[in-house]
Amino acid sequence: MSEPMSDTAQTSAQGGDGSSARIVIPEKHPMVTLLGATDSLLRVIERSFPDTDIHVRGNEVTATGSRTDIALVKQLFNEMMLVLRTGQPLTEDSVERSIAMLKSGAEDPDGAVSPSAVFTQSILSNRGRTIRPKTLNQKSYVDAIDRHTITFGIGPAGTGKTYLAMAKAVQALQAKEVNRIILTRPAVEAGERLGFLPGTLYEKIDPYLRPLYDALHDMMDPDSIPRLMAAGTIEVAPLAYMRGRTLNDAFIILDEAQNTSPEQIKMFLTRLGFNSKVVVTGDTTQIDLPSGTRSGLKVVQEILADIPDIHFSILTSTDVVRHKLVGRIVDAYERWDAANSDEAAPAPRKAAPRGPRGRTPRQPHRTES
Repeated sequence: MSEPMSDTAQTSAQGGDGSSARIVIPEKHPMVTLLGATDSLLRVIERSFPDTDIHVRGNEVTATGSRTDIALVKQLFNEMMLVLRTGQPLTEDSVERSIAMLKSGAEDPDGAVSPSAVFTQSILSNRGRTIRPKTLNQKSYVDAIDRHTITFGIGPAGTGKTYLAMAKAVQALQAKEVNRIILTRPAVEAGERLGFLPGTLYEKIDPYLRPLYDALHDMMDPDSIPRLMAAGTIEVAPLAYMRGRTLNDAFIILDEAQNTSPEQIKMFLTRLGFNSKVVVTGDTTQIDLPSGTRSGLKVVQEILADIPDIHFSILTSTDVVRHKLVGRIVDAYERWDAANSDEAAPAPRKAAPRGPRGRTPRQPHRTES
């Protein structure tokens, strides 16, 4: 008699620490979509569970290994099928991230989250493309934006902190939760002194705000953006332009906040008006401020850590969603910084002894023999 078919795998297992399990895949899920072309996804699973033997025959998967690994493999296949049910394709990257989430959940059951809940959470759809979180920390970040008035997204390059904040801003505007979007960042590279650049003011500041424009074009109809900007519904401006304003009914994003001074970030946060939401993003490892100037993003974590309705989301190299090398580069720099910060500072040079009337005594002249 055949096993009953459902949306999730049917499993049977043998006891003992050398456990084995038979996972029956419902026929509605073709094995090629589950295992990948030329079994590429299956190879990802095998690499992640090197001590587990995994064999596929027809629509059945047999896994033999430790009880812990077998439980994770069974859970993984169920999560993969839940993702497929939403119409999303599986990729090597999504399978690797699913395995990492499941292993993390096994170590910390209180923090366990279903990978399918992460990959199927839709933030915004535009021109057939849907923006979703891709890691557990990204999902936590997006959820924090929904729950808090002020959210800080702090992490290395490529973790999606600005992109996801932009998606939430556009979502809030489309849902009429706010009346406008305000995007700002400090023009630190030009020291806020843009007069030497050619062109009008907007042409001068455009290079520093270009990443925000690029994200907008990904999320909205490009033809509508000039009209919305002309009407003031979307505003992109340097941080200096925020002084003296009260921002009501707005979704406000401060990008590259690591390049603000403590005074600037205080000025920005106190612009908050009624029915507004603020997201501050930055990377404390990429500070471009002049030497001796402390980053406002570092200071604000010490000052506001215990204030209600303010949340700090920390993203790491594991949340990098660009090329895999980006995450490895971030890790390599962190190791280098840690190693070099432990090195002892050079000992201060001793002052030369002072002679009469405070003069340094002349040293005798040496000649070579």
